[in-house]
Amino acid sequence: MKEKRIYLTGFMTSGKSTIGPILANVLGLEFFDLDKVIEEREGCSIVEIFEGKGESYFRNIELSTLKKLTELESVVISLGGGTLTDRSNFNLLNSTGLIVYLKVSPDNLYKRLKNKTDRPLFRDLVLEGKKEEDFLIRIKEMLEKRKEFYEKADLIIDTDLQPIGRTVDKIAKKILVMLNEKN
Repeated sequence: MKEKRIYLTGFMTSGKSTIGPILANVLGLEFFDLDKVIEEREGCSIVEIFEGKGESYFRNIELSTLKKLTELESVVISLGGGTLTDRSNFNLLNSTGLIVYLKVSPDNLYKRLKNKTDRPLFRDLVLEGKKEEDFLIRIKEMLEKRKEFYEKADLIIDTDLQPIGRTVDKIAKKILVMLNEKN
């Protein structure tokens, strides 16, 4: 049954790792953060994997780790921001569970990313002190490339609907309401 596996997707800093444990707790499911599982397996951070072994190596490890996690039942799994954009990953996730996309505007993504050095795809912009415009260009380009996958999610939660953004609890409750409506 697909409802026994819920996959949270969205751009980096969209709230997947924060909302995931809350959602899992409310539903009585186990929670896994894909990036944390990979870091434990590899014995180093995602940034170190990207810098030392490259994105291609990371994506291979990501797929093999994902295959193991999708064998589990009664889980909520927080995915990396780019996980869903690999067709093999998308097909695996789509056939084994419900995909929930946490949608965030480019402006809010910028606010969350502008000082983060633990995000490999934005680390250079932070370290070089780039302007907001440079971040927004990259964010929008990446969102455009990922759009076709993100928008195929079973549920799409717009986290920007309220002027100051939704709280984590409200987002988790919204997901629960939408899951109940789906059943």
